[in-house]
Amino acid sequence: MYAVIKTGGKQYRVEPGATIRVEKLEGDKGTALQFDVLMFADGDTIKVGAPLVDGAKVTGEIVAQEKGEKLVVFKFRRRKGYRRRNGHRQQYTAVKITGINA
Repeated sequence: MYAVIKTGGKQYRVEPGATIRVEKLEGDKGTALQFDVLMFADGDTIKVGAPLVDGAKVTGEIVAQEKGEKLVVFKFRRRKGYRRRNGHRQQYTAVKITGINA
């Protein structure tokens, strides 16, 4: 059984027991979350929402608040003496999927 959820402007395929890293969500470790379902499939049938599947919810629990790898942003204009160096670390939330209710 799996479902497709949307959070942070992206779509994720999730299964019960899986851990996913999504864009930062508010909450502390152990906080329960609910996601709306775009598509749901068990072994036999597939339900596709328009845009959401009615009555279907995915529940999860925040496992950790993390930061991703550091990325270097370098801007350069040739022959102009223009160089800028900047860094960025994206914040993520690790979510463990506890159940799919369809």
